[in-house]
Amino acid sequence: MAAAFEKFCDNSPIWNDSLILNNSWPQFTDCFQETVLIWVPCGWLWVTLPFYIGYILSNQDGIPIPVNSFNLAKTFFSMFLFFLAVIDIIKDASDVNPKQDGSVDYVSGGILAASFLVTTILVQFERSRGFITSAILYIFWLLLFIAGIIPFYTRIITKEYENDLFRFVLYYIYFAFVFVELILHTFAESRTRRGYHEPGERQSSPETKASFPSQVTFSWINYLVLLGYRKSLEEEDLFELNPRDDSEKVVPEFEEAWNKALRKTKQINEEIERKYNLKKHYTGIFTNRAEEHHLRNEAKSSNASEKTPLLTEGSTSVEQGVSFKGTKDDAPKKKEASLLKVLFKTYGFTLLWSFVLKAVYDLLQFVSPILQSALIDFTQNRDSKPDWQGYVYAGGFFVIAMIMSCFYHYSFHISMTLGMRIKSALIAAIYKKALTISSEAKKQTTVGEIVNLMSVDCQRVQDVTGYLYMLWSSPLIISVALYMLYQSLGASVFAGLGVMILLMPLNAFIATKLRKYQMAQMKLKDQRIKLMNEVLNGIKVLKLYAWELSFQEKILAIRDQELTILRKSAYLNAVGTFAWTCAPYLVTLATFATYVLSSDDNYLDAQKAFVSLSLFNILRMPINLLPMIIPYCIQGWVSIGRLSKFLRSTDLDLDTVSHIDTVEAVVKIDNGTFRWDKTLPKPTLRNINIDITEGKLVAIVGQVGSGKSSLISSLLGELEKISGNINMKGSVAYVPQEAWIQNATVKDNILFGSRCKQKTYNRVLDACALKPDLDILPGGDLTEIGEKGINLSGGQKQRVSLARAVYSNADIYLLDDPLSAVDSHVGKHIFEKVIGHEGTLRKKTRLLVTHGVHWLPKTDLIIVMNEGEISEVGSYNELVSHDGKFAQFLKHYLTEGAGSEDDDDPEIQAVKSQILERLESVTGTSDFATSGDDERTSGKDSTVRKRKQSTDCVEKKKIPAEVNKLIDAEKAEVGTVKLAVFLEYAKAIGGITTLLIFLIYMGYQVASVYSSIWLSQWTDDPYLLNRTLSKTTKYQEKNDMYLGVYGGLGVAQAVIILIFALLCSTRMVAAARTLHAKMLYNILRSPMSFFDTTPSGRIVNRFSRDIEVIDNNLPSTFRVWMSCFFGVVSTFVVIAYSNPIFLVIVLPLGLLYWLVQRFYIRTSRQLKRIESTTRSPIYTHFSETITGASSIRAYGASERFIEESQTLVDRNLVIYFSANCANRWLGFRLEFLGNIIVLAAAIFAVLATNLEGGLVGLSITYALQITMTLNWMVRMTSDLETNIVSVERVKEYSETPTEAAWNIPFRKPPRGWPDSGNIVFENLTTRYRPGLDMVLKGINCEVKAGEKIGIVGRTGAGKTSLSIVLFRLIEAVSGKIIIDGQHVADIGLHDLRSSITVLPQDPILFSGSMKMNLDPFNVYKENELWDALEHANLSKFVSEVPGKLEYEVGEGGQNLSVGQRQLVCLARTLLRKTKILVLDEATAAVDMETDDLIQQTIRTEFKDCTVLTIAHRLNTIMDYDRVMVLDNGVIKEFDQPDKLLNDKETTFHSMAKDAGLT
Repeated sequence: MAAAFEKFCDNSPIWNDSLILNNSWPQFTDCFQETVLIWVPCGWLWVTLPFYIGYILSNQDGIPIPVNSFNLAKTFFSMFLFFLAVIDIIKDASDVNPKQDGSVDYVSGGILAASFLVTTILVQFERSRGFITSAILYIFWLLLFIAGIIPFYTRIITKEYENDLFRFVLYYIYFAFVFVELILHTFAESRTRRGYHEPGERQSSPETKASFPSQVTFSWINYLVLLGYRKSLEEEDLFELNPRDDSEKVVPEFEEAWNKALRKTKQINEEIERKYNLKKHYTGIFTNRAEEHHLRNEAKSSNASEKTPLLTEGSTSVEQGVSFKGTKDDAPKKKEASLLKVLFKTYGFTLLWSFVLKAVYDLLQFVSPILQSALIDFTQNRDSKPDWQGYVYAGGFFVIAMIMSCFYHYSFHISMTLGMRIKSALIAAIYKKALTISSEAKKQTTVGEIVNLMSVDCQRVQDVTGYLYMLWSSPLIISVALYMLYQSLGASVFAGLGVMILLMPLNAFIATKLRKYQMAQMKLKDQRIKLMNEVLNGIKVLKLYAWELSFQEKILAIRDQELTILRKSAYLNAVGTFAWTCAPYLVTLATFATYVLSSDDNYLDAQKAFVSLSLFNILRMPINLLPMIIPYCIQGWVSIGRLSKFLRSTDLDLDTVSHIDTVEAVVKIDNGTFRWDKTLPKPTLRNINIDITEGKLVAIVGQVGSGKSSLISSLLGELEKISGNINMKGSVAYVPQEAWIQNATVKDNILFGSRCKQKTYNRVLDACALKPDLDILPGGDLTEIGEKGINLSGGQKQRVSLARAVYSNADIYLLDDPLSAVDSHVGKHIFEKVIGHEGTLRKKTRLLVTHGVHWLPKTDLIIVMNEGEISEVGSYNELVSHDGKFAQFLKHYLTEGAGSEDDDDPEIQAVKSQILERLESVTGTSDFATSGDDERTSGKDSTVRKRKQSTDCVEKKKIPAEVNKLIDAEKAEVGTVKLAVFLEYAKAIGGITTLLIFLIYMGYQVASVYSSIWLSQWTDDPYLLNRTLSKTTKYQEKNDMYLGVYGGLGVAQAVIILIFALLCSTRMVAAARTLHAKMLYNILRSPMSFFDTTPSGRIVNRFSRDIEVIDNNLPSTFRVWMSCFFGVVSTFVVIAYSNPIFLVIVLPLGLLYWLVQRFYIRTSRQLKRIESTTRSPIYTHFSETITGASSIRAYGASERFIEESQTLVDRNLVIYFSANCANRWLGFRLEFLGNIIVLAAAIFAVLATNLEGGLVGLSITYALQITMTLNWMVRMTSDLETNIVSVERVKEYSETPTEAAWNIPFRKPPRGWPDSGNIVFENLTTRYRPGLDMVLKGINCEVKAGEKIGIVGRTGAGKTSLSIVLFRLIEAVSGKIIIDGQHVADIGLHDLRSSITVLPQDPILFSGSMKMNLDPFNVYKENELWDALEHANLSKFVSEVPGKLEYEVGEGGQNLSVGQRQLVCLARTLLRKTKILVLDEATAAVDMETDDLIQQTIRTEFKDCTVLTIAHRLNTIMDYDRVMVLDNGVIKEFDQPDKLLNDKETTFHSMAKDAGLT
């Protein structure tokens, strides 16, 4: 074979060792040059060509690139090279003595010519398919160029030009053209952007316009790094996402795979169920026959009679010796869809590709120790080796290291961008699932928990994707390293292997425990975030009740459990750090000791020692990373399990409501039975039958908890359908009982994604009575509404919600009590202009839940609900014509009601009189009065709450645009992370402890470095070099001394690192506790203005993601950073010690390193900060979406909201992607500097003729580490800055301004204060925030003890401001409030707030027991709680639910009706029963009877108390002692209502006149 090949090569061997190695220059054989150097580059092209053509053809999105000078040049030079190759073949054929056997020249020339022809065609083919760069062609030209260098110098040295000038010239023309092609392929084609470039539009991702070399070296992001160096980057400076990473492409791919897995699992489970049922069926038949046979035998053997039991006790088939399976315990286990499998199926190929690149990098690592061995051998035998070999070895270090850098960074880039795509897909899946999750499944997961899945778990899965390669890479590196060590040291390596194997069970134990702790910690984290979310949602109530401390303790109790687990994890991590930091050294020590003691001459030479040490250093990285990677993978595994469980949870049944257009009825339910909760004894709705034709107005009435809202929800498909059918013909608009408002402008809330038709829009505003409100808002309809509508009153929110429905122009309108939150005259206006038979919706089908009896005569049909069933259905006339439940209910209400706010309207009074007349004729009684209530609404629209924007603009005036902005964009710090942030973390750890941690690790590093120096001294000891003395005692003693000291240094390292690990781990847990506690302490003490202007998602983000970083990421990052930092310093020290001339390049390289680092750091730091600020809106939008999920589904807007969420995610990922690429940019360049250090160390070793082998080995060993250490140093420095930003963000919220002290020990009010309830306002002025106008302007008045005061006034008069300044939710600017002789500003806030009682307008409840909601501090006895519930008319309900007082209230009280929530709030008020009671529109959401009950309870239970009632309807306060009329922040009138009514000049008289009372 070899002979034939030599003949093929014209009798030239392919390889000749002596020709290459024993020559003054590296000379290769002619055969090698004519085969290998041509076949390898061309082989690359031909092998990859079929795959590449397939890839090009599969790309359908490419836009052809126009023919231009650039692609023409590439084509021309390729064609020219083809002609040169053909000329060369012709020249061979025309030679005087041509080769007769068609030898290598023809074959190689043909291959080369064909390859050039293919490249010519490929250039144009790529152009036509829109490809701007080609990795295949670039690598081809690069290989061809590198291969051409050998013939290049060979032809010059052998002076070919003297014998064959033509070939000589032809080759150099060929080489020049190859070089030109390489340069041309270094650049990318310019591609025109699809479509038009809009002004202000972001540029497309520069990665898509980058050439292959630019992509590999990350040069395409140069411009961003430059820009970041010149200025602080802003979001607008960034580019679009690469289309590969865009959610438009990513999300559908994952969705398709996940839905396919769910369908497949469902089919498998159905098959399992079918087989099980079949088996059970036949088993049952057999069992029944056996039992029948057994009973017959018994009957025969006994005196059986008709009285004999058919089944006697104990008579089972077992007695017949037959046992059967198929019991409940044997039910088949259902298969579940695996998220992990779906992720691997979807993204496995990309992950595999990154693994291939990483595997190449891993294997290339082992080339350096081979070169090191050769270099040490060269330095020890200089005289017999040519100099060029030393320089080739030195250059080899650099070339191999550069190739490794390319492979490493590009593989990491692929895996990190893949992680980003997985995160995007998972967030989208969670978002969609949260929009479709069933009510049953929703009970298991709260908003806080789902936000946690998005913020923490998705991030963990993303992070673990970037490090997943370690699971196979570590074993690969360890295996290859051990093999090479075996080749060098023989069987001694098994001693080191034994040490590693002994450590494996410890690692397995740590991993198992860490996984267990991780799962426990995540559960506690969910609980904490859930509670935090509720606290933020109900913060106003907490402050009014002075309950912050109770909830602070609850949060801290969960946090303490979390920290206990963290502490246990920290101890395990400390042991892991100790074991795996010492492991490489112990392995080295065991191997060297065994080798020295077992070898014949007991000698360890420099070549063996330092090549082995280099291999051990390669081992060190995978071994050291394992303790960090295993917890990462465990966290990822746990997170995937949690995500998988949530994504598998049941959805709302989309088939619950059918939409058949052929049915005559627009809304139809046949025999419907529905439920919210499987645990309740009865379904929520039972035996529901409805048939509503087009254009009808249907009223739904009933008491609190009777099922009115549930009926509406069932029509929306929100309840689980047990039986029956629902059909809705046409589109739906829904107005929920609690208005759902987006954090957007008023206009955006009304349009709700529809195109604005100005005329229609204006008509809707008029019909919904919104124009007067818009006139007083700062920016009109462009005013931004705060989170949850914070700067609108209840009535305004409800009318915006109604306007949204009206504007949508749907076919069916489901109106869940929209009139409860508005004044009577506004309600009348809305009914007439919108809902009624003359209104905008007169031709639409309307279902109206209402408590207003006066609307009922104007409806077409009335549905009466009672305990989940329809008790009566009919027109108004039908229902009042017979003495049924409806008639009795109306009569009871109208005869015993205590005076209605709606009696303000004479027309309504007339309607009620008519109703009573009809009732009298039906029931035959006449004991009625005309002073009854109708709907107890609170008129929330007349109070513009909390925010100054709604009260300081009564006059119409032009306001600057920035005033319209309520929620400021989240602040991102700029510039360097301040030293104060690092000091804050150091302070949290402990100042002295931090210093001690650094000193201890420095001690470890000194011991580590000295052990390496000691090894070099050992191998270079001249006495030990004389092997003839190996049997002498002195030789043995010297060896033992070196070995003993080497071992002693190992023990010292072990002890030091254990102390370091324990100190570091435990103190960082303490730091996490401190930082969380400080932020929580400060947040709970922040004034209400902070919560009004800060979205809760932003605060939750601090408590979830940022605390997660401080808990888990920052400690490990800090430890690894310290290791890298001291590793870099020690490398420079060792190389300088080995070869002092190296110091010449240390300074310029250090300066260059510093410059590159500073150049990059500004960009990276700012990108990380912007990334944090763009993360919060994702969670804020998500929380907002979940709250309004039913509205979004009803309007069919799910897709639009999903797109909005994906846009927010993409916006965040652009910044993450840029930061990651900037990291790679820096890593590549710093590794280049590291590679120069390796090159310099190797060249200086070649130049220094007097250097010992041990010192050469030492310097190269440490130099080889520098590239990897610098690489990790870059990442860890960046990660440290990234993670320390979390401390910065937590620190920011730990230092926000707080309200006054809760308790002032030396200024406590007397016990029992206030004992009478006297209130004095002295010249009181206040405003919502500094810089805004006063909302109260000099209030002077006295409220006597026990007085009942009504506070009235038009919108913006200052009524709510007066009530909240009493509780000091906003502070007085000047003046005083004195209660029973005590100036309220002199005492603590809790002393004040716990001494006054409020019944607020928003019934806020918290998840937890009913008992906790009533009495969070556990200060009342159980009988007191039951008394309060009894008076609040809730005792019957609470006694019937499971657990009674321990009944679990859902998040926000979601499993109670709004009315029931208000009654729970009343029970709280009754428990406190202080001398002063403030009623703030407390009866908005309850029915007539419940309203009456609340009013009666307050009159009896608080008859001796001072009562301040904010009223919008005058009838409620006509029997009060005095009325305070406020106007524009001043008291206009303050007197008895009768006196004010009699004085025609008073504002009160004019208000009463407007209301029809005079």
